[in-house]
Amino acid sequence: MTPTLSGRIQSRIFLALLIGVPWTILLTPFLPGIRIDGEGFVGFGPGMYPVTFTALGLMIVLGAVVWDPLYHGLQQFRWERDWPSMFALLTVINEAVLLWFVLSAVGVDGGGRAQMSTFVVHIATTWLLMWLFAVGPIRVVLLRYRFSGGRILRRW
Repeated sequence: MTPTLSGRIQSRIFLALLIGVPWTILLTPFLPGIRIDGEGFVGFGPGMYPVTFTALGLMIVLGAVVWDPLYHGLQQFRWERDWPSMFALLTVINEAVLLWFVLSAVGVDGGGRAQMSTFVVHIATTWLLMWLFAVGPIRVVLLRYRFSGGRILRRW
């Protein structure tokens, strides 16, 4: 069954919580710090949690409010009302660009800005793990997932 809009949004939230949160907890201490204009890098390691969790939260919110409705609308022009799985993997590019600008505008951690490499490593690896889980193991864990339009909660 082709995923419904509510199924896409539920899947995004479910995957971000199930895969994104634990991965962010594990990865963050190994990421580079925050760039404060002219002061080099500060906040290396565990001090990065506010930045990485804000990025993850914004990825969920922007995805549910902006990207998933847009993708759903675009997919209505395709005869099967869906697109290849590789497109879902590559959507991280346009989502990351908007997310980077929003994250920079928010100015997490006392006006600091996330270093580009920190952002790219975090978002790219998180998205890859979420995508890998979505194309495989989720169909084993949630047997009715593909028959209910991607919805996790049936009544929503």
